[in-house]
Amino acid sequence: MQDAFAYCAEIVRAGDRDRYLATLFAPADRRGALHALYAFNIEIARVREIAREPLPGEIRLQWWSDVLCGERSGEASANPVASALLAALERHQLTPAGLLDLIEARRFDLYDAPMATLADLESYASRTSSALFALAAKILAGADAATPAQPAGIAYAVAGLLRALPLHAARRQLYVPAELLDRYQVPIDDVLAGHTSAGLNAALADLRNLARAHLAAARERMSDFPREALPAFLPLALVRPSLDRLERADAFAPAGLAPWRRQWLIWRAARNPARIAGP
Repeated sequence: MQDAFAYCAEIVRAGDRDRYLATLFAPADRRGALHALYAFNIEIARVREIAREPLPGEIRLQWWSDVLCGERSGEASANPVASALLAALERHQLTPAGLLDLIEARRFDLYDAPMATLADLESYASRTSSALFALAAKILAGADAATPAQPAGIAYAVAGLLRALPLHAARRQLYVPAELLDRYQVPIDDVLAGHTSAGLNAALADLRNLARAHLAAARERMSDFPREALPAFLPLALVRPSLDRLERADAFAPAGLAPWRRQWLIWRAARNPARIAGP
């Protein structure tokens, strides 16, 4: 089983460097479960990239749902991410309900239909990103983290989706809500073609403001949160600097934070938890 957890750690180190760095500030006996959770998230997030077509993607997501429901035990034991995840859920007495809902939300990724409304976007971010923050906090402290995790996950997800706009547009995915594009009279085809416009910039500004509002709510709700759970929230320290950088960049040529700065921001937040969701 240790080999399975080590395998998950390598997946996270390669595929989600920010969360990998955050786990270094968690107790050693909790890192394996965090790595399993984050490796699972990577596997689910890249289903479209691997499957390329909706049907194989649906089959892959259904396989994970079956595993979490206790089916396919033989196949699960042969898959290091699945076996480590199931062991982590059992060890920390976590139910699979949140992960099953995360999988359902990720079915949206398989298709080219645009995100319809801001409410749909917040729901998607909550069921995916917020759920991950909450489960990680529960692994670390056994605490119900739904209160801070809800806005934290939305802020983190929206910042990530804004940064990934060029990639999504290139493969005809659209997470910028059609409701916003209609408000600013931006044709969806223009976004998918990579055309910047004043209307699109206004829509993206609204999304940055949405992320900042949720970040502020997360900061307010984390004031009396168990310190043991804080490593789960360290990646949140990247949101405000990322939004500031995106505000100064072209929508289709976003300037990301340098790796050294990302690492420094996480380290700084670990030293001073007030900076996790603060200035």
